[in-house]
Amino acid sequence: MGEVRAELAILEGWGRARRSASVTLTPDSVVDVAGCFANPRAHGLIAHAAGRAYGDCALNDQGSALMTAGLAGIVAFDPDTGIVQVEPGVNFRQLMAEFLPRGFLVPVTPGTGFATIGGAVANDVHGKNHESAGSFGQHVTELDLLTPDGVLRTIGPAPLYPSDEAELFRATCGGLGLTGVITRVAFRMPRVAGPAVRVRVQRIPDLDAFLAALDAAAGATYAVGWIDGTARGAALGRGILETAEPVQGRAPVPRGGLRVPVDFPGWVLSPLSIRAFNEVYFRHVPAGGRTRIAHVGKFFYPLDAIRGWNRIYGKRGFHQFQNVVPFAGGAAALRELLEVIGQSQRASFLAVLKRLGGGIVPPAEAGHLSFAQPGYTLALDFPAGPGIEDLYARLVAITLRHGGRVYLAKDALLDPAAFRQMYPRWAEFRGVLEAVDPKRRLQSDISRRLRLRQAA
Repeated sequence: MGEVRAELAILEGWGRARRSASVTLTPDSVVDVAGCFANPRAHGLIAHAAGRAYGDCALNDQGSALMTAGLAGIVAFDPDTGIVQVEPGVNFRQLMAEFLPRGFLVPVTPGTGFATIGGAVANDVHGKNHESAGSFGQHVTELDLLTPDGVLRTIGPAPLYPSDEAELFRATCGGLGLTGVITRVAFRMPRVAGPAVRVRVQRIPDLDAFLAALDAAAGATYAVGWIDGTARGAALGRGILETAEPVQGRAPVPRGGLRVPVDFPGWVLSPLSIRAFNEVYFRHVPAGGRTRIAHVGKFFYPLDAIRGWNRIYGKRGFHQFQNVVPFAGGAAALRELLEVIGQSQRASFLAVLKRLGGGIVPPAEAGHLSFAQPGYTLALDFPAGPGIEDLYARLVAITLRHGGRVYLAKDALLDPAAFRQMYPRWAEFRGVLEAVDPKRRLQSDISRRLRLRQAA
């Protein structure tokens, strides 16, 4: 057993609007993780990986943060089944570099390759193929979880695992790291023909046309929309739709791109400059669209080409709002959301609009706090500053009226009452936490903000 390094550090979410002062604990091996639970601080412990969660779910002010950078090994791989076993600090870029040349691809990935597999489980991430592939947790065959009592438990989905282990697994997938520290994840990777995808890009004039195009693209392997959050009137909801299909052949490997070296001053993100950028981006696609062959990594991770892009929002950072609203009434909900956003003149660069499907497991077997449900998901950034909390509250109220929910991995402003309406299985989740962590050694800023351990 090695020595766990301990340092005082200021950690922040990717949005940089939330920061915390924590004692960081950096184990070099899985056997060292158990020692991190000893002598807990008043605010307990939470795992912190790549820092790509936008809000405060991996922050723990005045507590401890277990850094997983030293737990980034690939444990095993079975080419016959495609099942890979990894430590929690392995990221998606690492997996793509290792296995794509061998004909395997991760089943689901978020919008950055720097996210880790431990974080993917803790937030039950989704990608551009949710309708066909579901969320990441639905591909996990089993995982090892070290709970605060020092017991290393191997858990997995029903019916392969008994009810207690399956229930703990449901609480862990999307559970924000509050059930224990993940030390190993096993999941299945599908075979692919190669690194290339054929990408079809279309320019869409308004929201009605965009939703019709998204619905028509429901059978595509990958689909994502980029919309202009500043557009109003007849152009409300205009944007660009990209669909992609795997194809045989070669594609150029994405190379390191630009780096944002400093925090941008606030005046750079004026409503005028943002509208101008969105206009140029919208017009760069021909009216008739176009098709290209691209590397799947470039399609998955366009923003990874700009290192430190979150610094564009300046020292105050930004908040990302991402919700999902059911298909029934979804068009009306999106229109209302976009009208409020347009009137606020606070929207930043291109927003994301996608369809989410029903997943590949029954709803009862999904994570208690998993975000994805059938419907349209909208995500966009707002520079932090005066008035943003009021705008966020208006967007949350619209989401609630339409039966939707907010993505906790992106959130830093949701209140406990709205959370409990959006996530009706929170009481089941709380019950699991009380069973595995009665002393509340696992805590985070989001767990305290949303009062996850308090009864109704």
